[in-house]
Amino acid sequence: MASLKVSSDGSIKPFVNLLVLCVLIVFVALHGAQMGAAQMSNNCSQQLSGLTACATFVVPGAGNGGVPSGECCSALQSVAHDCVCTTLEIVSRLPSQCSLPPAACPAGP
Repeated sequence: MASLKVSSDGSIKPFVNLLVLCVLIVFVALHGAQMGAAQMSNNCSQQLSGLTACATFVVPGAGNGGVPSGECCSALQSVAHDCVCTTLEIVSRLPSQCSLPPAACPAGP
């Protein structure tokens, strides 16, 4: 079983960075995948693809000053609540599906 690597300052930032990257990859994969199932899946994929505008906000240390761009906010506003929730549930299962311990993240920045 894989273990979390803690950086020299005791944080799990490298793991969090990897998780954020995985979230973005899932968004892109959902957009590019041919989902012949429900129309909801297609709409969700299209909605999530717009969230690439938020990449500089969600990646730690990107130097954005902690403020999402107007383009990011508009993209997020156009995503259905169910689509966001389902995607976050899928992403939260990634560590266990990759034989990693669950991510224990603090409540705030």
